[in-house]
Amino acid sequence: MPLSTTTRALAVALFAALLGALLPAATAHAAARTVQGGRLDWGIKSSFQSYVTGPIAKGSWNLTQGAATVGGSQFRFHSAQGSYNPDSGAFEAGFSGGVHFTGHHKADGSNELDLTVSRPRVRVQGGGGTLYADMVSKAKGSGRVTSRAGVPLATLDLSGVNMRGGSSPVALTNVPATLTAQGAEAFAGYYTAGTRLDPVSLSVDVKAPAEKPKATPSASASASASPSASAPAATGSFQDAAVDWGVRRTFREYVSGSIAQGKWALSGGAQDGGALYRFPRGKGAYDPKEQTLTAAFAGSVRFTGNHLDLTLGAVGVKVAAGTGTLTADVTSAGTTTKAVPLITFTAKDFAPKNGLASLTEAPATLTAQGAKAFNDMYKAGTAMDPVSLAVAVDTKAQLPALPDLGSDPRPSAAPSKDARTEAAPAASSASDGSTGTYAAIGAGVLAVAALAAFGIVRRRRASTD
Repeated sequence: MPLSTTTRALAVALFAALLGALLPAATAHAAARTVQGGRLDWGIKSSFQSYVTGPIAKGSWNLTQGAATVGGSQFRFHSAQGSYNPDSGAFEAGFSGGVHFTGHHKADGSNELDLTVSRPRVRVQGGGGTLYADMVSKAKGSGRVTSRAGVPLATLDLSGVNMRGGSSPVALTNVPATLTAQGAEAFAGYYTAGTRLDPVSLSVDVKAPAEKPKATPSASASASASPSASAPAATGSFQDAAVDWGVRRTFREYVSGSIAQGKWALSGGAQDGGALYRFPRGKGAYDPKEQTLTAAFAGSVRFTGNHLDLTLGAVGVKVAAGTGTLTADVTSAGTTTKAVPLITFTAKDFAPKNGLASLTEAPATLTAQGAKAFNDMYKAGTAMDPVSLAVAVDTKAQLPALPDLGSDPRPSAAPSKDARTEAAPAASSASDGSTGTYAAIGAGVLAVAALAAFGIVRRRRASTD
């Protein structure tokens, strides 16, 4: 039956309104966005971890560059940087952190198994995904050491996942991963191409393109009018300082694991960097010539769980003669002991460079007093997490950034294998982190449905079968 003039006019008006609502969103999505901050959680291959630490290889693994652990067997990489195009779904994000595996110790002190996986990068384009990583490995048999950057380590199964459309954060959960031929070679021959690896999860923050800043002559004028801005601080003083320490990885895993079933909480300005805690706002004295430091820092961390209540606060650091000591007020069982020397660490080169005196991941050892503070869970002399220390002796110097874990991802299920089922939840303005399907898609479906109802979009029966 032909449509009346009134009905047709209403349909055209509705189409124009819906199209107008969609076009601004499409325009906003046109420009690529910056990925800044976030985490990638990946166990690489759980059975490989068990093999390395088991009775055959009798080895171990350690974390580098601020990597952390999460859950039972996953490694957490941090500080995502990259780009995302909501129109095409093209996505690329690189992460910081690494894992070093060693095993099969030899009489000469070397290891037959020696493998490092670091700086993973995920790239999604054209519906396919690849995980790259920097690899350093010692080949089985020959012992030849190979170092390769950006190895395409694993293919990611993103079938049915729609990466187009979206807002922040962008998240993928439990994406299946398979070892590539290049990855098998870089993996020192322990696995063949096609081997199933642990699934990959990630969550990153994306930011819309920044508008070009307007000229601010007054800002440049004020900068030139303050020559003291680049002047070094007076001898014996400093502008700011921070100390980063994770206590000990196995202690954190014990606290949050099945035995203690506990947690930790930060207060007083302390910050959680995933694998470490930052105690900021250092105050005290620093001598660049003698490379000595006496500093007190803000913040505290409290660990609670089954038969556990331990608080470390009022953290202090002293550096002299190439050695550092970290102290803290220790509160346990309701009793506080002041300025307990918990650990000592290496501080051989603590001279300022570019206005910053710093130590990065300096090896640390538990003291006898520290062992007592931890209720003899660890013996004196036990290797603890390394210490990073930074002191700004120039007003322009900036402290190193804390690992950026991004926003907490919204809970989501594993990626769907059928993209058609993802349109319905997209009607809200928030994104579905696991699929990348967003409101514009849902609005488009509504527009087509509305036009079809008015008879403007006509489909043959065959097209709906």
